Amino acid sequence: MSDDYDTPWKDALTRYFPEFIAFYFPAAYRAIDWALPHVFLEQELAQVVHDAEIGKRRVDKLVRVALLDGADEWVLVHVDVQGNYDKSFAERIFVYNYRIYDRYRRPVASLVVLADGSATWTPDGFSYSVLGCAMGIRFPAAKLSAFAPRLEQLLGDENVFALVTAAHLLTQQTRGQHVQRRDAKFRLARLLYERKWDKQRIIDLFSVIDWMMYLPPEFETQLMDDINSLEKERGMPYMNSFERRGLERGREEGREEGRKEALSELLSRQLEKRFGQLPQPIRDRLKQAGPADLEHWGETLLDAPTLDHVFNRC
Repeated sequence: MSDDYDTPWKDALTRYFPEFIAFYFPAAYRAIDWALPHVFLEQELAQVVHDAEIGKRRVDKLVRVALLDGADEWVLVHVDVQGNYDKSFAERIFVYNYRIYDRYRRPVASLVVLADGSATWTPDGFSYSVLGCAMGIRFPAAKLSAFAPRLEQLLGDENVFALVTAAHLLTQQTRGQHVQRRDAKFRLARLLYERKWDKQRIIDLFSVIDWMMYLPPEFETQLMDDINSLEKERGMPYMNSFERRGLERGREEGREEGRKEALSELLSRQLEKRFGQLPQPIRDRLKQAGPADLEHWGETLLDAPTLDHVFNRC
């Protein structure tokens, strides 16, 4: 099973947004007035980029914030966590930034976290010029692989996203190495239990780490036995049996949702390659469909003469 990054990043970013900005973009953090509420604009972002490829291994957030200097009543922060190399990524950031500005006529800051495995891919802007006219964007980008030499420092950092970054790096380093991953995951769990954090924060962060660092069932059982022993040793039963079942159920539901998103995205691309741009009702139907329907339509596509034939045969 491939490692799942999409859901844990979304959860952590939403729950601990100020710490996310503080860790990856400290200059931006110092400019934002955190005494005023920040507002996530989920539906608004979806409408702005409704025809974009937002799917597996990509995370987008649009957040309304206020600045300390008071020059603008509020501005928009577009955050993108990119999980894989994409040659058109910088151009897409440019397009998203302009679309958001075009909708709200407010300043827009695009902040990028690069969570891919490449050591050399570091996009930080897009531009073009023609006939004396220049257009483009420069954006700050935090490269997670650049934190690898500082892994031990991350493990001692009190910021939530220091541990999230460490979990991300350890997930990549232990891919296919179940014993090493079990040990790394237990080390992270121990660090969580050593923090002077409230119970909910520890459960939230363990959920992110657990989701990110998948283990086969037999190794997961060993890990949970070790965590049970740790809780008894410290007298800190953070997760009772009900919470553990909820965590496991949430993980499986998230993986199922991720599988559905991946199938939907793949089928959309295949349909567009075969029949051209898809009508909005078809796009909506693909988003709402379950894995069984998506798989069936994918099989029907193989010999369907028209787009209508793909869906009418169901």
